[in-house]
Amino acid sequence: MKILWLINIPLPEASSLMNEESSPYGGWLINASNYLADQENLELTVAFPKKGVKESIKLIGDKITYYAFKAIRDQDKKLIDENFVFKKIINEVKPDIVHIYGTELAHTLSMVNVCEKEKAKIIISIQGLVSIIEKHMYANLPYKVVYGTTFRNLLRKDNVIGLQKLFYRRGKNEIQAIKKVNHIIGRTTWDKACTSQINPNADYHFCNETLREEFYKHKWSIEKCEKYSIFLSQGQYPIKGLHYVLEAMPLILKRFPDAKVYISGKDITKAETIKDRLLITYYGKYIKELIKNNKLEENVVFTGPLNEKEMCERYLKSNVFVCPSSIENSPNSLGEAMILGVPCVASDVGGVADMLKQNVEGFVYQCDAPYMLAHYVCEIFNNDELALKFSENARTHALKTHEPIKNLKCLMEIYEDILLEKE
Repeated sequence: MKILWLINIPLPEASSLMNEESSPYGGWLINASNYLADQENLELTVAFPKKGVKESIKLIGDKITYYAFKAIRDQDKKLIDENFVFKKIINEVKPDIVHIYGTELAHTLSMVNVCEKEKAKIIISIQGLVSIIEKHMYANLPYKVVYGTTFRNLLRKDNVIGLQKLFYRRGKNEIQAIKKVNHIIGRTTWDKACTSQINPNADYHFCNETLREEFYKHKWSIEKCEKYSIFLSQGQYPIKGLHYVLEAMPLILKRFPDAKVYISGKDITKAETIKDRLLITYYGKYIKELIKNNKLEENVVFTGPLNEKEMCERYLKSNVFVCPSSIENSPNSLGEAMILGVPCVASDVGGVADMLKQNVEGFVYQCDAPYMLAHYVCEIFNNDELALKFSENARTHALKTHEPIKNLKCLMEIYEDILLEKE
């Protein structure tokens, strides 16, 4: 069986072959690709976009072959409609199935169009859905923050309204791609509902994701965590809900004055140098304003970018993991926290309710109610017995959801079903 994956970023082995540092994103693909490549009678090829590539570069890994191809912009209508590089890759690989991970970027529709012409079998795995996410981009932010701009925002058109417009444009390609395929892989009620409304004729296949390897090796301990600490896996974009957490913090600090929130990723509020001030976004300025107005300077820590091991360590040090997003499908950050056993509080958006059972495995709350976020965080801070119950129950659930061999078997069965399908 020959499988061609189309993904959004290079896997670590491909980065190494190009003498580059590996990306901290897309970690769930690493284990999945390794397990798949280890199967007998299966050849895995992985294609990914790369800036600076003229057409495509072929890379030979230990068990996987890679193609780095020229990144496709949303406005590249010619490449989206007729991509000779994808045609060349398909003719070289001769895949039995083309498996696309994600619908967010223009290369998805481009590959779907090529497969349609080449009569190649194709399946799309849903990650997020930009056509739906754009509807939640404002995340209850004030008017001035939605429309406000900085120098960087003007150059990159990435203020809040700019991001909403970008996702709307990308959503048009996404909808076209989903409408053209016969097979979709998803894992939540949310992605099934959304994709079936776009394309009711496509077969929906359920398959959970396998997490990064490091997270299967450790278990959270209440004795070893930093008491009254909160962890967010990211906070760069409005939909990730950092502003909600900062609105909740004064209520948390009334009961627990030593509480701290740690945010993984770059400090979006940094404005120390001229370069910092030129690169700050309006959303970053708003976050800085919230921190100052609520006197949170000593209670908010940006950790900087964390690699897999560092991320795992940060989870394990935390008293509570919070996922405050305005929209998610099935956030891998929540899955990672659950499989480690970190007590979780998550906004009840998208597919979150399929992952975390309220009052049994953690707390879920209305996403635009930071006062409820504050209440639930304080409940866990105040009750070690509750924290331990959530830890054990969430871990048990996540170990089943993200069980690598079971998920591999499920994916293989999907591939086999598609191959048996009549033309």
